[in-house]
Amino acid sequence: MEEDIDFRIRFSSLCFITDHVGFRGTIKSSPSDFVVIEIDEQGQLVNKATDEPVYKISKVPPESNNFAKKSKLDLQNLSFEEGSSQEVDTLAGCSDDDQNHQSSSEKEDTIKDGASKDEEEKVDVISSLLDEKTNELLNQFACDTKEKWNSKTELIGPSPEFSLGRILDKNQRAILHSAIRQKFPFLITVGKNSEIVVKPNLEYEELCHLVSEEEAFGFFKYLDAKKENSKFTFKPDTNKDHRKAVHHFVNKKFGNLVETKSFPELNYNAANPNVVITVRFREKAHKYRKRSLLECQERKVIHTAFTLRKENLEMFEAVGFLAIKLGVIPSDFSYAGLKDKKAITYQAMVVRKVTPERLKNIEKEIEKKRMNVLNIRSVEDSLRLGQLKGNHFDIVIRNLKNQTNDSTNLKKRILEAIENVKNKGFVNYYGPQRFGMGRKVHTDQIGLALLKSEMVKAVKLFLTPEDVDDPVNRAKKYFLQTEDAKGTLSLMPEFKVREKALLESLHRFGVTEEGCIRAWFSLPHSMRIFYVHAYSSKIWNEAVSYRLAAYGSRVVEGDLVCLDEDVDDECFPNGKVHLVTEEEESANSYAIHQVVLPVLGYNIQYPKNKVGQWYQEILNRDGLQTCRFKVPTLKLNVPGCYRQILKHPHNLSYQLMEEQNIDVKTEGSHIDEATLSLLISFDLDASCYATICLREIMKHDF
Repeated sequence: MEEDIDFRIRFSSLCFITDHVGFRGTIKSSPSDFVVIEIDEQGQLVNKATDEPVYKISKVPPESNNFAKKSKLDLQNLSFEEGSSQEVDTLAGCSDDDQNHQSSSEKEDTIKDGASKDEEEKVDVISSLLDEKTNELLNQFACDTKEKWNSKTELIGPSPEFSLGRILDKNQRAILHSAIRQKFPFLITVGKNSEIVVKPNLEYEELCHLVSEEEAFGFFKYLDAKKENSKFTFKPDTNKDHRKAVHHFVNKKFGNLVETKSFPELNYNAANPNVVITVRFREKAHKYRKRSLLECQERKVIHTAFTLRKENLEMFEAVGFLAIKLGVIPSDFSYAGLKDKKAITYQAMVVRKVTPERLKNIEKEIEKKRMNVLNIRSVEDSLRLGQLKGNHFDIVIRNLKNQTNDSTNLKKRILEAIENVKNKGFVNYYGPQRFGMGRKVHTDQIGLALLKSEMVKAVKLFLTPEDVDDPVNRAKKYFLQTEDAKGTLSLMPEFKVREKALLESLHRFGVTEEGCIRAWFSLPHSMRIFYVHAYSSKIWNEAVSYRLAAYGSRVVEGDLVCLDEDVDDECFPNGKVHLVTEEEESANSYAIHQVVLPVLGYNIQYPKNKVGQWYQEILNRDGLQTCRFKVPTLKLNVPGCYRQILKHPHNLSYQLMEEQNIDVKTEGSHIDEATLSLLISFDLDASCYATICLREIMKHDF
């Protein structure tokens, strides 16, 4: 396929820093031939049993805006919220902060007629805490919100909001939050420095696309009441696909709080059964909801750490499957780094809102997907990308052979190659798996489209099929031909969690620029930023090839060097980066292993030589000459960083093995050598790629 040829050309044009001949062989013949074990910040392998938390967790003060940054509502409606400093009160929070609210002037009389005394008291509470004018404007805001929804008017720009002003007393704020929720379940309230701001509850609106408004109203009232052993039942439904959509919505939005099940209605017709969806609170979950505001702030969100072992499974697919089984969303998982698919990998993870006991309960189920969870324990906070020391690799290279036209003893070539890279290092390229090797569309292409705010193009690239006739690619092909998100949803297999989440949003909001922006928010932030980082990585690979071709191993004027000899990651500040002067070049003050190149972003400096000019030419080529590496509509900010152009493997060891018990030598033949395999083990710093290290050792592109 043409795209694969382009990809191979891209990687075959990469440079080498060593000058040995190398050898040929096959890697990843099976997942067990490529074992990756994460090394935590204390230098321990994460697959080893531990009684203590693997990671040092910094304690976060229990400020209410910390809840806001991690709330489910904030994730789903991120493009419509104003800033991370807001205090967002959601159903995922505590009782006093629950902010799924609703309002409707049109339905106000009906609500009042059917309201209980308790509900009437809530209305009276609003009147007692707000002056008459503010109360009147609140009701008008609720009425306007419902009118816009009923008229199906698409909101342009930020979500409308109405301020109730500052309420200095904490308890009064908590009471007012709750009272508004009782009267207007289709509104949410947001706290900003003692001010209460009211906004439309977009989750309520979404549910109204699936069920009647009466059911949506009842469902949100049920959630707010949190009555022990209570249940809520949607109206009977004969449409299985529709029931599945309702199940998915409830579990995606509120899976940490409630669970859903389907039951046949009594006296149902077996040929065309009416089935009802029943919702109930997860065991003990409701008992933690009704707390004072102070208790809520003091209560910590549950975080459970574990080591994930997976085999021949993409990491995002593994996280999606775990999320479904645990009733949370993929963004509730955090991890220190991505891992290979065709391998056996061990990596540290933390999941929010799940207890260690709950995680242990799914161990048997996930084994069917070639996953295991180890070292399950409670911790205090999530992980962040890069929060690791590196990775350990145990790799088997099979079918070892000399390079073409090389008749030197193979074992000698292998020893020479390993020692050379051990001493001189390798060019620190990003590996092909970062870009989606072998696929029609590479991840960097999606990232470039996102940076250029070409949202529809980015979605279509994401859903581009491969030339394989299977259900996933048939569904993708159907979408590109028809843009029928609903029809594509019915074709897409359940295990494709990311694709289905994207398609559900496209079905709700349409295949427009605005609809595609909302669709991207159905994916976790870590995935959205992953594509942008892939583009930056591709440019870095090209930049280091240009740098080595232009200047070789000399350190020249205008180069950037890292002044910290102990740095082992990319996240070091501009203050540690130095611009080489003419005098320093003449004095050979720096070595090639100190040279760094910037990974694109808004907070980096470029080399002051030919390489810096090259960066500007590439940005012009790709239409990013004015790009600030911020995508406000997707809440993506890319500050950039610096990456060392050379790296070294650590703790390298190896062993040559006979694949078969054959030791036959025939004149002019290498039968004994052709059966050799190489078991090689080494450690790499974070963000280094074993395939790139092997490429330098073998002088062979995979």
